[in-house]
Amino acid sequence: MSSPRGTGHRSVRLPVPPTARQLWRRLVSMRTALVLLFLLALASVPGSLLPQRPLNPPKVQQYLATHGAWGRFLDRIGAYDVFGSIWFSAVYLLLFASLIGCLIPRITVYARALRARPLKAPRNLDRLAENTALSTGLDPDQAAARISRALRPRWRTVVRTEESGAVAVSAEKGYSREAGNLLFHVSLLVALVLIAAGRLLSYEGSIVATEGSGFCNRPISYDSFTAGRWVKSGGLADFCVDRLEKFTATYREDGTPAQFKADVSYSEDLAGPPRHAVIEVNHPLRLEGDRVYLLNHGFSPTVTITRPGRTPVTDTQAFLPQDEVLTSEGAFKLPGRDGTKDDDLGLSAVFAPTPVISGGVVTSISPQATNPVLAVLAYTGELNPGGQPQSVYSLDQKQIASGKLKQVGARNLAIGQSMTLPDGTVIRFDGYRQWANLQVSHDPTQARLLLAAILMVAGLLGSLAVRRRRLWVRVAPPDASARSVVWVGGLARNDGGNFSTEFQAIVAELAAVLGAGPQPDTVAAAPAAASTAAEKIGAGKD
Repeated sequence: MSSPRGTGHRSVRLPVPPTARQLWRRLVSMRTALVLLFLLALASVPGSLLPQRPLNPPKVQQYLATHGAWGRFLDRIGAYDVFGSIWFSAVYLLLFASLIGCLIPRITVYARALRARPLKAPRNLDRLAENTALSTGLDPDQAAARISRALRPRWRTVVRTEESGAVAVSAEKGYSREAGNLLFHVSLLVALVLIAAGRLLSYEGSIVATEGSGFCNRPISYDSFTAGRWVKSGGLADFCVDRLEKFTATYREDGTPAQFKADVSYSEDLAGPPRHAVIEVNHPLRLEGDRVYLLNHGFSPTVTITRPGRTPVTDTQAFLPQDEVLTSEGAFKLPGRDGTKDDDLGLSAVFAPTPVISGGVVTSISPQATNPVLAVLAYTGELNPGGQPQSVYSLDQKQIASGKLKQVGARNLAIGQSMTLPDGTVIRFDGYRQWANLQVSHDPTQARLLLAAILMVAGLLGSLAVRRRRLWVRVAPPDASARSVVWVGGLARNDGGNFSTEFQAIVAELAAVLGAGPQPDTVAAAPAAASTAAEKIGAGKD
């Protein structure tokens, strides 16, 4: 927008927003693809540093409990499910579109380059950075034929007869450099497709299995189960982990973990014979394309509750570890008589494998169970008047705060000890068993994804190792001494490698093939075969 002349106002040009075509060109540029690839790698970092809800929900709950507002903020932005978050998916899709947009024209250009013949020799070979002159007793056609045969296994060559009567050999090599570059990017694109397909075709189930219990590969058996959109509930593999026979944890002298292993019996179909296997960290049990991983472990205390006039009840519940030494919290819930209000019994408890009492609070100083203690707080009243789903690891704190659950006893119990409540109820701590958090994962794309990763590495190494080179040899007609003059010039298409040394080796090889010697300085300059403009285009064109 401009104002009339003489008004004293300057013209103002408003910025023009980029068109859709310009935005597409920016998106499909290799620079944008590299930036998006860096952003994707950066976005993956929280998935490695923070616990992920699809893999280990208890760890996420523990992190939220210990990090307060910061933990809740991370939850709001999807940091506990990074690979399923909207922002990660947006970067992923943009990178996918960018790679497709920049690879298609590059593949087309490369295919055209493979069909093209090497460029004509420049006018003045002595102006190239690497050049030399030889003389041979062969005529130009014979010399050119020998040169072409000597170079052909490693170089693409073409022989041309120039207007001056000289015969020129043009040679190029290093086309596999671009092939390696394209292989890397195509493999990366395939890997992105496979990762997306894996999200649609994969499923994961997680369960806390206490020693003596087991499960079958059915969604209803798991504590948590997630599946891709294309997974059918009836399409899961038929197998059962019939029983967790024993969980063993060994520790070093400083208390750090040395080995975790779970001895299990399993059957490869729902009615098959049982088999034995040992699952360790990073050494899963593989069954029909599924993998059973060992993720976590803890303790499951056992108590026997005897209420007056009722049958004793023995219950074992898994407790959640609260720290690295496995101080664990959990709950036991015993409903009252049918139709009776305020008759429920709830136990909120802390299990300390190797206990120490400080200020009346029980904690553990080691993850190994040595004279464990169960600190029990007993409550009576209404556990869940509304019948809503509740955590199995704790009592409802709202019921306690409102007075609908009243504390009626508290005691620290060693194995075999008991406590008696005012109404005559006896609670005995019978011991403990260990539990293992097992995860079943199914992803049919993993083998193909591994192949794509191998091809990516192969393509990257090829693009870094291969050097682009151009070589021209011009053989002039015999001079007065009846010897042909051979002019050799070379050009490195990239800066990598020591081309001067390589060029000297090529010249020595050609001299041996031609039976040639160094050309005296008195020889005139090589005949012109093309214009100076052609030289610039030929020597500098990519």
